[in-house]
Amino acid sequence: MDSKQWYLKTKRPSWAPPSWLFGPVWSVLYILIIVSFGFVFTKVFKGDIGFIIVLPFILNIIFNILFSPIQWVLRSNLLSSIDILFMIITLVWLMVVIYPYYTWISYIQIPYLLWILFAFVLQIEITRRNWERGRFKG
Repeated sequence: MDSKQWYLKTKRPSWAPPSWLFGPVWSVLYILIIVSFGFVFTKVFKGDIGFIIVLPFILNIIFNILFSPIQWVLRSNLLSSIDILFMIITLVWLMVVIYPYYTWISYIQIPYLLWILFAFVLQIEITRRNWERGRFKG
C-alpha cells in the first residue's frame, strides 16, 4: 500500500482539510520560511547576530524536514505528532530570540505558527482516532 492509500485509510475528523489544500498552503509558508530564514542565516554569516540566535531556526528546519519521512515512510502518526510539537517549540523559540533584532521576522512566522498549531491539533486527533485497544494502528 502506498502512502496516499495509507493516509486515505486513516480515520480523520470531518474538519480535516482536503488533501489538495496542503500543497498550496505549504508553498506559501515555504516562501515565508525561505525569505526569513535566509535573511537570518545571512546575518549570522556576516557576524551581525550570533549562532545562538540561529540555533532554533536550524532545529526548526530539521524537524520540518523530518516530518515527511516520519509521516509517509514510517507512517507513524504518533511520531508525527511529536515532531510537530518540536516544530512548534522551536518556532516559538526562534520568534522570541529574533524579535529584539528583526521584529518583522517574528511577524512573518505567524502564518507558519498558526498552520502548525492547526496541524498539531489535527495530527493529535488523527492519532487518537487510529489508536485501537491500546495499540497504535495507522
